[in-house]
Amino acid sequence: MQDVALGSLAVLIGAVLCFRGYLALRVVIAVWGSLVGFLVGAGIVAGATGESFLVSALAWATGLAVAVVFGLLAYLYYAVSVVIGIGAIGFTLGTTAMVALGVSWSWVVALVGLAVGTVLALVAIAGDLPMLLLALLSALAGASVVILGLLLIGGVLDSADLAARQTTATLDLAWWWNVVYGVLVVIGLGVQARSAAARAETLRAAWVA
Repeated sequence: MQDVALGSLAVLIGAVLCFRGYLALRVVIAVWGSLVGFLVGAGIVAGATGESFLVSALAWATGLAVAVVFGLLAYLYYAVSVVIGIGAIGFTLGTTAMVALGVSWSWVVALVGLAVGTVLALVAIAGDLPMLLLALLSALAGASVVILGLLLIGGVLDSADLAARQTTATLDLAWWWNVVYGVLVVIGLGVQARSAAARAETLRAAWVA
């Protein structure tokens, strides 16, 4: 049941990020930050106790508490929203690429994810990302989260696999999952790019507005 609940949440948040990443910037990044905070909080408990991911009430409570903190900070402060929101998008894209390449879930996957996330966050703060680029990044990352949620709901993965070293080495998805991912990205980018402002504004200008 918890896998279905977590998967449903991932699908919902991933869809919002994929299709509304630009159109509701502050709310979307706050929601995205909340999901990141939940996973971070629950992961800390799992690492500290040696338990599987999300098997205890403490893990859920900690995850929810950190989710609230991350969500509020991401909503209220521009720089924090960039670090949490854009950094998490970069981390998702980096780890997704490693999974696609069949790299085992290990420090290499995490390191690449962190590196991509850090670079995107720094570029967003220093260079003020064009909103059209943010639309593309959010469509890519959102589609990845939707696919993850569907895998959890369908029983292809379970929550324990999220922290398992061997997951990406043993995960063998049918080719049509890639098609679903590509369709989500194309539709998500198309929906967001329909806005004239999305094609002209920058991240900071949209945030202030």
